Amino acid sequence: MDRNTTLAFILIGLILVVWLYINSPTPPPQQTKEEDSTLVKQDTVAAKPVQESAKKDTEQIKPAPFGDLPEQKEKIVTIETELVKLEMTTKGARLRKYYLKKYGTWYRYDVKDTSNFFDRHVQLINQNQGGDFNIIFVTKEGKLVNTSALDFNSDLSSHYYRITGTDSLKSVYEFRTADNRAIRKNFVFYANDYATKVDIELENMSDVISSFRYDVVWSSGINFTEKNSVDEANFSNASLYAGDEQVIIDAGHSGEKVTKDINGKVDWIAVRNKYFVVALAPQQPSNEGGAYFEGVGSQNKYGVREVYSASIKMPFKNDRLQKDSFKLYIGPIDYDILKKYGNHFQSIVDFGSFFGLRFVIRPISEYLLLPLLQFLHSFIPNYGLVIIVFSIIIKIALHPLTRQSLKSMKKMQLLQPKITELKEKHKDDPQKVQKETMKLYSTYGINPMGGCLPMLLQMPILIALWSLFNVAIDIRQQPFMLWINNLSEPDVIYHLPFKIPLFGIDVVSGLAILLGITMFIQQKMSIKDPAQQMLVYLMPVMFTALFMTFPSGLNLYYFMFNLLSIGQQYYVNNKKSDGELVPVENPKQKKGFMARMMEAAEKQAQDQRRAAKKKR
Repeated sequence: MDRNTTLAFILIGLILVVWLYINSPTPPPQQTKEEDSTLVKQDTVAAKPVQESAKKDTEQIKPAPFGDLPEQKEKIVTIETELVKLEMTTKGARLRKYYLKKYGTWYRYDVKDTSNFFDRHVQLINQNQGGDFNIIFVTKEGKLVNTSALDFNSDLSSHYYRITGTDSLKSVYEFRTADNRAIRKNFVFYANDYATKVDIELENMSDVISSFRYDVVWSSGINFTEKNSVDEANFSNASLYAGDEQVIIDAGHSGEKVTKDINGKVDWIAVRNKYFVVALAPQQPSNEGGAYFEGVGSQNKYGVREVYSASIKMPFKNDRLQKDSFKLYIGPIDYDILKKYGNHFQSIVDFGSFFGLRFVIRPISEYLLLPLLQFLHSFIPNYGLVIIVFSIIIKIALHPLTRQSLKSMKKMQLLQPKITELKEKHKDDPQKVQKETMKLYSTYGINPMGGCLPMLLQMPILIALWSLFNVAIDIRQQPFMLWINNLSEPDVIYHLPFKIPLFGIDVVSGLAILLGITMFIQQKMSIKDPAQQMLVYLMPVMFTALFMTFPSGLNLYYFMFNLLSIGQQYYVNNKKSDGELVPVENPKQKKGFMARMMEAAEKQAQDQRRAAKKKR
């Protein structure tokens, strides 16, 4: 979670705290880096050196244990499906490029030649090392072998293949030595699937591989694909699923490397940015397996970056021919797509974990808000209109809570002159003020907590909405109208020549300004006490500044929600039946929590005074 988001939630909490403080009576003065589960164990002897060896100069590890091998000319094959366009290379039998045909780059609007496929679509593989998806093992002589340094032969004779419909394409990449040892990667690509089936075969390698294991490694992370690198880095991490729980490895932006080594059965590993993921799942996870991760976050001339390396540890059985199968998913973090694979792949979708409340926030987003958003889009093509209708539905659903809150706030406003009169009358006796205030609450049947409790009950839903609009790939690059051409990015209408202190922002968002105006109107309608007038101006200004860099889809939702709240508040404030204070028939039966608490406190004080008199 970035600084602006954290500040926003802190301010929301402060609003609730201030409201509780202002509208509740003052109580009378008294008289007198941990491991995640038992599955997580350190394996500092074998795992870490193998993973780190992936980053060493390939020329240093190429000769062992196969001797000097003749250099072969690299052969690159392009494979195009309905969903992706990728390149395979014989150098290490690696994936070299991987374009997603349904997802555009953030700079595609600035590209002059829009016919260029490669400028218009996101590419997820970091090419600094020539590609990714390697095998690493240690030989019996203690040598480190990374297959990225080996030249494989391919059974694909053409340089380009296209598969459509229900077709698939199988390709075999083999490295074979003169003494009949072989390493094979067999790929099966499907026309309408982001997942690729991969079989790894090790033949006659029993007298070569030591430690009874080898690693399948994704070593170069995943390309950043969004304009806002800080925002994307905040959602970037590596993770695994094991023991019915997801373990997340987050490096942060400090530049310090983080590692995690896990032994035992691992269902899958993943490396993600904000909207896309590379995930690897063994077909038959082994209790003798495990995973290893390294991650580092840093800043460079392109912005903030987080790069993760992840590997699956596979047991080596010393068989003449060992074959292990995997599912390699490279594609969008789309809940419905990931869920169809089973194996808890949908856990990759991050619905937020605000202050450890993931168990509350996730179900709301997963089973209520996201399905509602997708249902509305099934017959409303424009996601901006979907968000507007969405906000109306949520407002209607929350109406009973907000109505009760507004009614309670109005009664507190009507009671305020009487409380002020009591404070003036008994200004030298705070306990008398408290006691008489409680009598007023009891007389008119007012619960001083009535305005805050409904707001608190709404908070999980509002936080879930906040998280959903921040991560939902459904609204990525979706236009609305006028200047709002991307609901997943801020709707910038002006760039400032300087950065605003504290907030560090240098852009002006149109929707953030509109949101601030609606917040000001709400504050003006609800705050009548002169002592609180500063809040009328302070909070809208603070929130306007914070929301300047938030996605326009999120700001559009909150703008509409505030607009509807203004209408609701106007209706409640002008309802004649709520226009005056009416004493309740039996005040003693209407005592609320605060009244009971005050009575208990007063009784305790009386008991203490009696005890003090007896001692004298």
